[in-house]
Amino acid sequence: MNWADLITSEPDFAAAVEERFGAFRHHVLATLRRDGSPRTSALEADFRAGELWLGMMPGSLKARDLLRDPRFALQANPGEGTGMAGGDVRIGGRAYEVGDGETKAGYVKEVEPPEPFHLFRTELTEVVRTFVEDDRYLVVQVWKPGEPVRTLRRT
Repeated sequence: MNWADLITSEPDFAAAVEERFGAFRHHVLATLRRDGSPRTSALEADFRAGELWLGMMPGSLKARDLLRDPRFALQANPGEGTGMAGGDVRIGGRAYEVGDGETKAGYVKEVEPPEPFHLFRTELTEVVRTFVEDDRYLVVQVWKPGEPVRTLRRT
């Protein structure tokens, strides 16, 4: 399932997640190194045309990680201080490189990224949003493909 599928099935949740990512330019991408240990890297996330796109410099370690093992987690930048306006948001999934062709050419025309670059489209496996409600509850919302958003409240 891609971003458009989440928008279609859970539009309010998708909007809250996208707004949270839009609050800051740089976020944290977690990939898996060759030995299976985690690697974290800064990344700009791009929500466009019903997709979550990940663009990277050619030959970067994070790109090589994804080419070898497509699993990733993307954590929204928490921002300054401890306010966490909009909550804490994480997206998990798999990223697949988009080779040269119409899709990549269209992206280049619209975004004008520095070239050359790796472009990955994503398939979502989980989206989680955690926030405080009424200064009283810790709210955790979890979405998985084919399921409605599940909401847990803790005091």
